[in-house]
Amino acid sequence: MEPELNPRKSPQQGRSQRMVDLLVRATARVLVQDGWEGASTNRIAKVAGVSVGSLYQYFPNRDALVMAVARDHADRMLTALRAAAPPSGQTLQDTVAQLVRAMVRAHREEPELHLALTRHLLHVGLAPYHDIQDAARGLTRLLLELHREQLRVQDLDTAAWLCVNTVEAAIHAALLEGRVEDPAIERELVDLVVRYLVGR
Repeated sequence: MEPELNPRKSPQQGRSQRMVDLLVRATARVLVQDGWEGASTNRIAKVAGVSVGSLYQYFPNRDALVMAVARDHADRMLTALRAAAPPSGQTLQDTVAQLVRAMVRAHREEPELHLALTRHLLHVGLAPYHDIQDAARGLTRLLLELHREQLRVQDLDTAAWLCVNTVEAAIHAALLEGRVEDPAIERELVDLVVRYLVGR
């Protein structure tokens, strides 16, 4: 049977919203400190300082709590990515550099939580991952269109897909290996993407 991944109810009042926020933050802390295996509802309720009964008023299980954390984290990463979108009029090199930098910075925010969610996202579903990927690909597709005359590639939808997924996979590998702060990763990713796009 598939686990229930949605909250039991949406908070309608400030007090209820504060309770949900408290539970989501506690879940994030437990995931980072104890991993998926240690993220029981009892442990989360204890870290949040509330009863398990209060937790179950809002969330049916651990899976729904972790999904709420993943959605919250994805929303904050998307906000950072959209805010860092380069303006039109930049060179292709500068546009790619700014996008790669934005993706690296987004992954540097709460890297331990991002790593915990990356390792355990298959337990709760990939919806937050798909949301952020779709938004990043859409933004990249628009920016590629602005530089179309410089590009070797013709299929911009596929090019956007490859650029985003290549950068994302490399950053996740850097997270796993503790190299996300290494400036060489960002520099070489920019070079890799530009060479793919322009063919030189």
